[in-house]
Amino acid sequence: MAFDPVQILSERFAAAIARAFPAAASGGAADALLKPTQNPKFGDFQCNAAMPLAKAVGKNPREVAQAIIDAAASDSDLAAVIEPLSTASIAGPGFINIALRADALAALLAKFDTPALGIEPPAPPQTIVVDLCGVNLAKQMHVGHLRAVVIGDALARTFERIGHKVIRQNHVGDWGLPIAMVTARLLDMQRAGKDIAALDLDAIEKLYKAAQRESDADERGLAAATKYGLGPKALAELEEQVGGANESLAKAKSTLVALQNHDPETFAVWQRIADVTMRECLAVCARLGANVTSEHSAGESSYAEELAPMVDELVRRGIAEESEGALVIRNEGIEEPTIIRKSPKGGGGFLYATTDLAAIRRRVQRLGADRVIYCVDARQGLHFRQVFASAMRAGFATRPGASTPSRLEHAAFGMVLGPDNRPFKTRTGENVRLSDLLDEAEERAAAAVRDKNPDLAGDEARAVASAIAMAAIKYVDLSNDRAKDYVFSFDRMLAFEGNTGPYLLYALVRIRSIFRKAAERGGASPLDSARAAAIIIGGKEEKDLALALLRFPGAVRSVAESLEPHRLCQYLFDLAQTFSVFVTNCHVLNAESDVLRNSRLRLCDVTQRVMADGLSMLGIRALDRM
Repeated sequence: MAFDPVQILSERFAAAIARAFPAAASGGAADALLKPTQNPKFGDFQCNAAMPLAKAVGKNPREVAQAIIDAAASDSDLAAVIEPLSTASIAGPGFINIALRADALAALLAKFDTPALGIEPPAPPQTIVVDLCGVNLAKQMHVGHLRAVVIGDALARTFERIGHKVIRQNHVGDWGLPIAMVTARLLDMQRAGKDIAALDLDAIEKLYKAAQRESDADERGLAAATKYGLGPKALAELEEQVGGANESLAKAKSTLVALQNHDPETFAVWQRIADVTMRECLAVCARLGANVTSEHSAGESSYAEELAPMVDELVRRGIAEESEGALVIRNEGIEEPTIIRKSPKGGGGFLYATTDLAAIRRRVQRLGADRVIYCVDARQGLHFRQVFASAMRAGFATRPGASTPSRLEHAAFGMVLGPDNRPFKTRTGENVRLSDLLDEAEERAAAAVRDKNPDLAGDEARAVASAIAMAAIKYVDLSNDRAKDYVFSFDRMLAFEGNTGPYLLYALVRIRSIFRKAAERGGASPLDSARAAAIIIGGKEEKDLALALLRFPGAVRSVAESLEPHRLCQYLFDLAQTFSVFVTNCHVLNAESDVLRNSRLRLCDVTQRVMADGLSMLGIRALDRM
C-alpha cells in the first residue's frame, strides 16, 4: 500500500495524463511534475505537467490542464485523497493546484500507525551479503576503517528492517607474505624463550612494522652505490642491508609455506596473532554499536584451499590466459586485465583479486546471495570493476539454477579528512587509531553532558555520554554523501543544533519527555490513550507533520536501492525540524480539548517511533534522557 500522498498523487496524475493524451504518454511525457505549492492558500501541491505537455501535443497549456482535470475526475482513488478539482484549480499558464483532504490524510496516517510503520515485507525476500569492516591482522583499526564499519552496518540494518535475509561478511586480511613476516618474528621470539602470550595488539603491530622494514631490501640504493662509486663503506652497508633483508624475506616465505601446510607450531603463533587482533577489532565495532562479530568474519585464509583449484578451472575453461608469465582474465570494456596469479618472476602467488573472485563464488553460489554489496574505499573502484566483470564472465555471480546473475555492487565511499583537507592523520603522520578517536569523542561528550545536565551522574552520565559520542561520530559519517570525502570535526559533530546525531537524539528525548510529563499529571496512561485516539489533522503544522511521517517508507526504500544512508539521515533531520515546528505552535498537553490532546499525543507517539526506528537503522542507540 502507498502511504505517501506525494507518491499517490504522482501515480494518479500520471494515469490521468495517460488517459487524456495516450500518444504523448507513450512517448514518456506522463510525468506529473508534482511540487509543493509556494503559498498554502492555493493548496498543498501543484501539478506542473501541462506546460511541457502542451508543447508535445500542440495545445494551449490551460486547455491541457483542463483535459488532465477532466481525466482525473473519474479516478476514485484520487478523489479519496484530494478536494474536488475544477477550472478554478488551474492557475497561471496551466498549473493545477491540489488540496489534500484532511480526513484522507488522517486515514492514511491511521493505517500507517502499525508496528511496521508502512514498511511492507518484500515478496520474495532476498539474500543480501554485505561486505563490511575489512580489518587486517596485526594492525589496530584506524580512522580509515570507520566508514567501512559504519556504512556497512547501516546498510545491513536497513535491509534487515525491510525484511531481507542479510549475511554480514568481514573480509579479514589474515593471509599472505606480510602476515608470514610477523609470524616468523614471533616464532623467533617464542623459540628464544620469550612469552608471546603477553603481547597485546600494539606490541604485535610494532613487530609487524619492524618485520616489514627488515624484509625491504634497498636494491635501488645498492645499484646506485655501485653505479656511481659511492665508496666501500656505503657499498658494504648497503650490501649488508640487502643481504639481511633477503634473508628475512626468505625466512618469511618459508614461514608462509609452513603456515599453508598448517605446521602446528607456526599455525599456533598465527592463531595467537589472529585472536589478539580480532578481539580488539571486534571490541571497537561493539563500542561503535555496529553488529560485526566473530561469526561474520571470513578471512582470506578461509579461501586458501580454494584458490589453486579455482585458477586451474579458469584456465581449463579458457577464461584465464597467460600474459608475460602471469595469469589474467580479460574483460570487455576494461582495458586493464584482472591478474589472478603473478608470474614466476613475481613469486607466482595469488592476489587480492583471486581471493575476491573466490569470495564472490562462495557468497553467490553457496550462501545464495541475490545482491553482494561491498562497503569499501572508492580508491578500490577499478579493482572491483575488474573483479565483478571477471566473476560475471566466469559465471561465479550466478546462483545455481538462476537465469540471471546476482547484483554485485561497490558502495564506494570517500575519505575522512583532517582540518587541512588531507587524509586524517596524527601530528606525526600516523593513521589515527579508531579507539583513540572514540575515547576523545566520549571525553568531549561527557563534558557536554555535565554542562547541559549536571543532574546526571555516575553510570547514567557515562552511558549517556557514550551514546551521544557514538551517535555523533556515526551520524556525521552517514549524513554525508557516501561517495564524497568529508572533514572530521569534533566541534561540529557534537553540536546539539543543526544536522547532527546529538540533535536527533535530543529531538527524540524531547518527545519522550512529553509523555513523562503527561504521566505526571495523572489519569489514564497517556500512551494508551494516545494510541486509541482518533487522528485529527487541523492546522498546517499537523498536516506538515503527517506528510513528513508518511514519507518514511519511501525514505527507507531509497536507501536500500541507492545504498546511500544519507537519505535516511536527511529524512530524520527534516522530520525532527517539522516536529519542532509542530510542538512549538500546537499545544499538546494544554490542548483545547481532551480529544485534540490525545490526537496530538498520537502524532507525538508515531513521530517518536519513526525516529527511533530510523536511528536504529543507522545503528544509533536512542536515549530517554540527555
